[in-house]
Amino acid sequence: MMRAIVQDGYGPPEALRVGSVPVPAPRDDEVLVRVRAAGVDPGVWHVVTGLPYGVRLGFGLRRPRQPVPGLDLAGVVTAVGSRVRDLAVGDAVFGTGRGSFAEHAVAKADQVAPMPATLSFQEAAAVPISGQTALAAARKAGDLEGRRVMVLGAGGGVGAFAVQLAKAEGAHVTGVCSAGKADFVRSLGADEVVDYTVTDPTAPTSAAPAYDVVIDTAGNRRLTRLRRALTPRGVLLLIGGEAGEGRLLQGFDRQARALLWSPLLHQRLVPVMGKQRTTDLQTLAGLIDTGRIRPVIDRVFPLEDAAAAVAHVGSGHARAKTVLSLD
Repeated sequence: MMRAIVQDGYGPPEALRVGSVPVPAPRDDEVLVRVRAAGVDPGVWHVVTGLPYGVRLGFGLRRPRQPVPGLDLAGVVTAVGSRVRDLAVGDAVFGTGRGSFAEHAVAKADQVAPMPATLSFQEAAAVPISGQTALAAARKAGDLEGRRVMVLGAGGGVGAFAVQLAKAEGAHVTGVCSAGKADFVRSLGADEVVDYTVTDPTAPTSAAPAYDVVIDTAGNRRLTRLRRALTPRGVLLLIGGEAGEGRLLQGFDRQARALLWSPLLHQRLVPVMGKQRTTDLQTLAGLIDTGRIRPVIDRVFPLEDAAAAVAHVGSGHARAKTVLSLD
């Protein structure tokens, strides 16, 4: 048996509890990881609360099929499936697994990778989902060398990686965030910072040139507002859709509308979903080891305070990443 955070049903983060559950057994293509740290991202908040209701189509209609939440992890391999060839017991790895808010979690071997040598377990756990999502956005944007890029939600988990990746590709980056995160976003390399509580970053103005790429990681601004910040053939990349109206899809209906509109426009409107795979983790590890990007942790909570960690992320005020420590 092992200690784990247990979710009996959908509800507020405060309903999460510490429990004792069996240690999972890895399948043939999986590894068992002794979790040393687990990342907390907005996706976990959605699965815990079951909101918007569309989330339940993938995770269980009446209650979550996986009673232990959590995806991001960093830890040490303690067992390997019969078809796993590139990992061995004792390897330090990071990536995504099932039920990472626990002392042990299983993960597909093609969704984890050796940890960057320069990172702690807590730092490594901050990378997988947010880092891979930002990487997917950068790739969909195309060549960023010399282009003007605006990142909305630049102080958040995905946004912080998006700023760094765009700068690493040679873009001129404008980060949009609240005043309290401005210095942090500048420290990531942003050339300019806009406080959205003072200035509407999508408002047309003759003094501000349009952007070649807009990466929206926060809020639920209308597509028409976001498009007016773009050049005539610019690219809008949509990640998530927080704070939308209604409980069925909330802001995630924007992705569907973007897919419908994009073929009719010169501008490209592209929903972004990060894929979880070893090759992308290896790419991120290389960028981290060479100092081109770095994970940033806002707060570290012990496992037993997972409810507070999920609530902190759900508040929208977290800076960069929040992590659970199991050390």
